[in-house]
Amino acid sequence: MRTLLNLIWFVFGGFWLALGYAAAGVLLCLLILTIPLGVAAFRMARYALWPFGRAVVPQPDAGAGSVVLNVVWILLAGWWLALGHVVTAVAQAITIIGIPLAIANLKMIPISLFPYGKRIVPADSLAPGDRPLHSI
Repeated sequence: MRTLLNLIWFVFGGFWLALGYAAAGVLLCLLILTIPLGVAAFRMARYALWPFGRAVVPQPDAGAGSVVLNVVWILLAGWWLALGHVVTAVAQAITIIGIPLAIANLKMIPISLFPYGKRIVPADSLAPGDRPLHSI
């Protein structure tokens, strides 16, 4: 079922969302100071391309630097990438088949705004006691 949802996701929005994250990654890698932001954008592009079967878990050892990077991320890229998720979710929610995709898009907004301090892991690798922030 995950593969089918991922294929539908790819066709009806995932490719364009991943392309937006990749473009942000390229732009953010132009300056040396923003290369860590570009790396996060590429990591998110991979997640936006094929999200079903993955979970977002907190990274407890992230530290105070992740807060600073999240603020810079929101200012440079996060807000318009989150807006892309909202627009895509509205377009997907028009059809009944697209409603699960729209819900998945809305679940991706928090990590598109605050990517630092979180990890994206395969949902199968979670231990029974692990609590993901969200799983698609």
